[in-house]
Amino acid sequence: MPSSSKQEPLVTQELIINAARYVFIRKGYSGARMQEIADEAGINKALLFYYFRSKENLFHAIFIGVLEQIQKEIISILNSEMDLFDKLRFFFNFYIGILQKNSFVPAFLIHEVNQNAQILVDDFKKAGFTMPVHFIKQINRGVKQGRIKAVDPVQLLLNMLSLAIYPIMAEPLIKGVLNIDDDSYNEIIEKRKTELADWVIDSIKK
Repeated sequence: MPSSSKQEPLVTQELIINAARYVFIRKGYSGARMQEIADEAGINKALLFYYFRSKENLFHAIFIGVLEQIQKEIISILNSEMDLFDKLRFFFNFYIGILQKNSFVPAFLIHEVNQNAQILVDDFKKAGFTMPVHFIKQINRGVKQGRIKAVDPVQLLLNMLSLAIYPIMAEPLIKGVLNIDDDSYNEIIEKRKTELADWVIDSIKK
């Protein structure tokens, strides 16, 4: 049985979450096994189930943590006073970077959208996702000032999010179709951080 002390359960849960994140990144959600996560954490499987009950519960704990980090940083970037074009470059560099570090997230999103959409909605709400109001006003102001073309801010935001996430989600497909190795794929993704920002900027500026 786990200790009744307050600190030990927190340390144990953090240990489990770090181990599970490592396994999920390597194996994905469907390929990860609780025994493998327990082995990675250096604990027995019974203790793992004591804290998280199921692989789904464990994954959602990690998933919400990642969403909270993404939400906090993205909203901070989009609602900052930064110049619009600089903001777009900064956004893509951060967003693609954090997806690279948490590559299990995009594939899980696609799977869960078709299986448990309401659970995903609840996860996003728990993570505190909100509309970037300042960014939307900045886009509308740019249109009125004639700096950028008439564009729907929501459509622009959807394009930004989806164009960045797809190459991470489709990593196995891209590697297979292009017949490239990990290093070549990573080079493509690194280049995409600037290429995508430039493409979006060119598409809206006058």
